[in-house]
Amino acid sequence: MSDTRKRILCVEDDRETAALIAEELRDLGYEVELAYDGHQAFASILRDPPDLVLSDINMPVMSGFELLEKLVGLTSRFAEMPVIFLTALADRANELKGRQLGADDYVTKPIDYEMLQTILTARLAGVARRAYWPQNIVLSDRESEILTWIARGKTSAEIASILGLTKRTIDFHADSARTKLGVATRTEAVVKAVAERLIKT
Repeated sequence: MSDTRKRILCVEDDRETAALIAEELRDLGYEVELAYDGHQAFASILRDPPDLVLSDINMPVMSGFELLEKLVGLTSRFAEMPVIFLTALADRANELKGRQLGADDYVTKPIDYEMLQTILTARLAGVARRAYWPQNIVLSDRESEILTWIARGKTSAEIASILGLTKRTIDFHADSARTKLGVATRTEAVVKAVAERLIKT
């Protein structure tokens, strides 16, 4: 281990299991934070991204799969953060789904902690998921400006009035930005643009 302890976010809905995993990881020299569902984990990651996420799959509120999908869909800020699924689901279909989503590894319970340590060391040294993230998103000045106004709660008509443009022009640039960002709605476009630091609100 280096002088700087790596921080792992362990996401596990069974609190007793979570405590046992955390104890083992701390014994291995890691700093550990716990979350008990995907929603808590997502909020924790946005607040203070860990070095690695070790997540169960079957959880209430938001599953491990949904957590990873949300991270991948939101921003490339987390492209350097390995995600390892930890689950009792040992069937091929679930493992395949996890890897298709961009999970860096897949560990089944009961946990072999010697094997887990090897995986953690490898994944903290390099990430295999970078290709899943959109690269080099560039918004035009007008697209950035319009998304900024949308982020401030303005409608297309209000933005058109502010900028002295037609509503049709506003809609065109907003939809262009949404397409570049690879999301379905303007709200998602704003969230992603803020997270990518493409706009400031």
